Amino acid sequence: MTSRVGPRTASTNGTDFKPREKVAPRYQMSASLKSEVRKLNWVHLLIWLLVAAQVIVSHFDLVSHDTVSVPYQWEYPYLLSLIPLLCSSLSLPNNNISYLVISMISAGLFSVAPLIYGGMEMFPVAQQLYRHGKAYRFIFGFSAVTVMYLIMVVAVQVHAWQIYYMKKLLDSWFDATQEKKKK
Repeated sequence: MTSRVGPRTASTNGTDFKPREKVAPRYQMSASLKSEVRKLNWVHLLIWLLVAAQVIVSHFDLVSHDTVSVPYQWEYPYLLSLIPLLCSSLSLPNNNISYLVISMISAGLFSVAPLIYGGMEMFPVAQQLYRHGKAYRFIFGFSAVTVMYLIMVVAVQVHAWQIYYMKKLLDSWFDATQEKKKK
């Protein structure tokens, strides 16, 4: 520890930092990727809360169905996307490769697959809305299909970036463990 009082060595004028140890690039990359995954996890949680709120409000009849429509079928399996979020969050503090792999696989199953199905499920309704201007489901006065497509566009991007950063993080962690085994 350095002290602000007391004698100082003449050679420590702040220019002797080059020969000192530096953080290895793989650890810097791991830290930055963890940060990105955490940010995306928060956005994922926000999207999940929006979908869960619609499902809960609709099923418990907290407001009329004119205000918040009945959920589409894809929204129910999407609620399982909390599993990859939790696995991802559990993997980050201890660099747990198994949880990260489970998170990546379950992100495809519980996050991306319901979104693809939802895009196909809502397409005829969206087509009818934009051809004829008729909407039958509403969320706070807006067409439900439009609102849900907007949520889906953001969700697809979030999940794609999550999987990409988790793959990069997995590669970073795997390389670090392989180097430890070589020694």
